Amino acid sequence: MMKLKIKTGDTVKVIAGDHKGTEGKVMRVDREKNKAIIEGVNMVSKHEKPSAQNPQGGITKKEAPIHISNLALIDPKSGEATRVGFEERDGKKVRVSKKSGELI
Repeated sequence: MMKLKIKTGDTVKVIAGDHKGTEGKVMRVDREKNKAIIEGVNMVSKHEKPSAQNPQGGITKKEAPIHISNLALIDPKSGEATRVGFEERDGKKVRVSKKSGELI
């Protein structure tokens, strides 16, 4: 399993696929499948049967996962998509923006 450069809570931009150019916050990351769920991006319709939690049933919208390779982290300084690197600062391994050199 490889080291992921995107974590829960990060703001990312979709750089490939049907939702190219949209931005959102990472809600969850699946390390085994290398996929992430982004808030408000890649919405799919799901047909649900009536149940105790949803007595009416019907069609609901929910986010579908997107592969990590199709996402780019947003640079906190410039607000643009950037690559991520790792550096050791004060004895700790930290994520660093390749564009601005700032900590993420």
